[in-house]
Amino acid sequence: MGFDYIHSAVDDHTRLAHSKIHDDEKVATCAGFLTRAAAFFQAHGITRIERVLTDNAWAYRKGLAWKRALAEIGATGKLTRAYRPQTNGKVERFNRTLLDEWAYLRPYTSNDERTAALADFLHTYNHHRCHTALGGQPPITRVNNAAGQYT
Repeated sequence: MGFDYIHSAVDDHTRLAHSKIHDDEKVATCAGFLTRAAAFFQAHGITRIERVLTDNAWAYRKGLAWKRALAEIGATGKLTRAYRPQTNGKVERFNRTLLDEWAYLRPYTSNDERTAALADFLHTYNHHRCHTALGGQPPITRVNNAAGQYT
């Protein structure tokens, strides 16, 4: 019994999404997720992260590990306006899709089964799911170096 915390990052231009399930929302967890998300985007040809827009959780406002992680990837942090989730619209929309098409899609027999289904959902979302904002294309089509053919 307890809670899982889904940490998600969505690239502004491509809408490519990266999510991981963690046990908490502590500063070290958020900072570690950011570092791993940056590596995920790097592996997909997104080599520069300029800004990271987050909600106003304590970890993002005050966390020293979070600030170090931002500096390591060469990005600046930006906070959404309080009580204005539309400021962070792309990830809020992704969260809704995540709930509808993965978390609550069907009854899972266990939390482990639901966790295992996340990877398939993310692959479908990034590589096959059509996005209206992308002209009916999946996010991977907007990645400059999707196959890693350029150096």
